[in-house]
Amino acid sequence: MSRMGSGRSLVLLSIVLSICEVTVAAVPQSFSIDYKHDCFRKDGEAFRYISGSIHYNRIPRVYWKDRLLKMYMAGLNAIQTYIPWNFHEQTPGHYDFSGDRDVAHFLQLAQDVGLLVVLRPGPYICGEWDMGGLPAWLLKKRNIVLRSSDPDYIAAVDKWMGKLLPIIKPFLYQNGGPIITVQVENEYGSYFACDYDYLRHLTSVFRHHLGDEVVLFTTDGAGVSYLKCGSLQGLYATVDFGPGGNVTAAFSAQRHAEPHGPLVNSEFYTGWLDHWGEKHSTVSTTYIVKSLNEMLSMGANVNMYMFIGGTNFGYWNGANTKYAPQPTSYDYDAPLTEAGDLTDKYFAIRDVIKMHRKIPDGPPPPSTPKYAYGSVKMSLLTTVSKALKTLSFAGPVKTKYPLTFIELNQLFGFVLYRTTVPMDCSKPTPLSSPLNGVNDRAYVSVNGVPNGILERNKVLTINITGTPGDQLDLLVENMGRINYGKEINDFKGLVTNLTLGSQELYNWEVFSLSIDEAISEGLLWQGGYGETASSTPPRSNGLASPAFYTGRFIIPDGIPDLPQDTYIHFPGWKKGQVWINGFNLGRYWPDRGPQVTLFVPANILSTSLPNNVTVLELESDPCTPGLCTVEFTTVPVLNATVKSHPHYARQLFRKDLL
Repeated sequence: MSRMGSGRSLVLLSIVLSICEVTVAAVPQSFSIDYKHDCFRKDGEAFRYISGSIHYNRIPRVYWKDRLLKMYMAGLNAIQTYIPWNFHEQTPGHYDFSGDRDVAHFLQLAQDVGLLVVLRPGPYICGEWDMGGLPAWLLKKRNIVLRSSDPDYIAAVDKWMGKLLPIIKPFLYQNGGPIITVQVENEYGSYFACDYDYLRHLTSVFRHHLGDEVVLFTTDGAGVSYLKCGSLQGLYATVDFGPGGNVTAAFSAQRHAEPHGPLVNSEFYTGWLDHWGEKHSTVSTTYIVKSLNEMLSMGANVNMYMFIGGTNFGYWNGANTKYAPQPTSYDYDAPLTEAGDLTDKYFAIRDVIKMHRKIPDGPPPPSTPKYAYGSVKMSLLTTVSKALKTLSFAGPVKTKYPLTFIELNQLFGFVLYRTTVPMDCSKPTPLSSPLNGVNDRAYVSVNGVPNGILERNKVLTINITGTPGDQLDLLVENMGRINYGKEINDFKGLVTNLTLGSQELYNWEVFSLSIDEAISEGLLWQGGYGETASSTPPRSNGLASPAFYTGRFIIPDGIPDLPQDTYIHFPGWKKGQVWINGFNLGRYWPDRGPQVTLFVPANILSTSLPNNVTVLELESDPCTPGLCTVEFTTVPVLNATVKSHPHYARQLFRKDLL
């Protein structure tokens, strides 16, 4: 063949290949429900997903790919994730999709790794997340009926979905993305409202923004009573249930709502949630693999909740009723630990999946290395009371009756309430919250001296002493809003007034505290507060005034591959909040447990500058007598309950106490 002939052949071949490429590209991807054959159809072929839950909002962005790869290498072909509304719109009309909130990047990473996505965008998600993902500013309308056709709620939802869903649309499977199904609301059959008009409205909003082709679904408990109010025509009804039960009976509830179509367990529990003061929940791997194998043998679609739990950094944890807040760790006894480490449960589940589909060749990525940076000496910086002018940017609000957090336009953290003792209390006199209006813990002091702690549902009265005109302070902590059930309208602060003896207290000064901003901007170190090493906060009744402590440590530069993940331990400390380099790690409460250590991801640590540790101890520091420290270790401690409250203990796989 001549060179000219060869050139013509190459041109023709190029044209043919181009035509083929155009033809292939012109064939749209499709995902649908085949009711006749009781399955999903992906690009025309029968399809079954084996999925695991991962919450991007509980994992630092730098670790998203690592966690997704480990899920892929376990044999999963899909992931499931929530989108918490309040994580992205903390104040009305101000949206944040950057950094750790870049959900579009997370979805793209999932697709790049080879995972499909089952998306649960709410607007309500539950998820043991503050207020179930609903933004607390909705409560500015005090009598708003959340998760209903309440016009104010609907207006806010429509605006939010009008922002979110267009971001999501390009990632739908039919548009070339990884999202195969989208959930509308979440476990609505467990909510009191039973508002079908609300579900219909949400359905129309989702269809308007996402189109008619996307598979929309609902999730409810595996009982006909849950599906009664949780399912709606046009939304494919799925169920959730844990291991150890009768799988066939559980799926029969779904068949009551959906006589035909794929079997789907949208939340197959690999572990369970924790509460402060209760033992750490664990679920037997034996039960999990038995039930998982049974479901997969039936051809069911399964999402494992959680496959990795992650961490409630900052103030993001939720709470259940009767009021029981969740700890900082959301480890969940999942196949991947809070830090993304591989467990025996991970490999056991991988072996089950291997019996039902081909899994990727090769080993999964290893657990991330940990480093014990050792003890860090802590010293008193200042008390909350002394730093009040620095912490309260706007100064006090004077009011006859106490104001709630929302009335102060504050969502999280702490508010200080101040009034004066109106009468002679030289003998111990009861300070009471007769209507159980302390939400959630109040650290009480008179003239700066601690007198006791009021606690929601648990301690409604303490005795104080004082004389007329003495300064009475209550530092009130928001411990996390209820995320499940009819009490999600969870106001914080002093939500009702207090009494001293038989007399109601009036004329308050209320200080909204911007503690996170003060720490991240270094204001506490610029205020000239530095205490001497021997000084201590006022003490009484086994308590010390709430105070800030600070310490620094340097990561060695001669050791390769640092910084690494670690855990911070609080020997002798009671309860409080901790920041590292201005990043709010979360709450510690070893005095109640079960969690003792907090996970410290490497990305917040520095090898070029000293690392600053700031502790807000609320109850009593270990600094008197002697040296007080925090310690960095390689071993997490999540199961060391110190004080248990069996009256509030939950059963596995039940989120509420009925």
